[in-house]
Amino acid sequence: MSLEIMLIVAVTAVIQSVFGAGVLLIGTPFLLLLGYDFVDVLIVLLPISLAMNVMKMTKYHAHIDLELLRKVMWLTLPPIAVFLFLVTHVSMNIGLIIGPFLLFIAFKSISATVEQILDRLMAYENVYLLTVGVVHGTSNLGGSLLTALVHHKHYPKDVARVTIAACYSSFAVVQLLTLCVFSRQQIDIPVLGNLIYILVGTIIVELIDVTLFSRIEHERYRYIFGIFLAFAGLVLIAKSFMQ
Repeated sequence: MSLEIMLIVAVTAVIQSVFGAGVLLIGTPFLLLLGYDFVDVLIVLLPISLAMNVMKMTKYHAHIDLELLRKVMWLTLPPIAVFLFLVTHVSMNIGLIIGPFLLFIAFKSISATVEQILDRLMAYENVYLLTVGVVHGTSNLGGSLLTALVHHKHYPKDVARVTIAACYSSFAVVQLLTLCVFSRQQIDIPVLGNLIYILVGTIIVELIDVTLFSRIEHERYRYIFGIFLAFAGLVLIAKSFMQ
């Protein structure tokens, strides 16, 4: 068990409890910056994220946008598998593209021009979801684009969070299966360490859900969500420059 991983899991679990995303979106670039191998990062973070999201889904499954989830399964999961297979053989860095995009989306609530541009871009939702799959397969960061799409849809906070959680869960299952079946390197899963991370993360998620999430009003939630996207964008840009 690693103390630095535990700290990252604890901090990102707080974020994930509020937004449905965080462990992968924030944890991946931080662990890569600390020198961890991409596949090792996936092996550690994917089970943690999956456990947190499944817990959210069991409690709030009635709020899931099933139409968007079905689209994700048909359009996003296949390219995730294909491009995750490819990226185990080729090194790619697209954080410098995704980061500014998230910052751009974060300004949506204060700029009518930005909102109009995003309306045109996300009108092509099928193409956008395919892009999410390609990006997530190659970098584990496609969830940021999915989160941006959910933010753009003006969902109520309960629907936004659990829909993201459901989609992220399907991402994690496909990624773990792809790694186990097709990875060219030996997959060594730190079972005991992962169980401790999962236990700590799920406890934090439940505590934040009870003490904080229920108190956030819808409009304030959208504002905080925008700040979260901007922060995620800055983290991805920093990671790109520090590689």
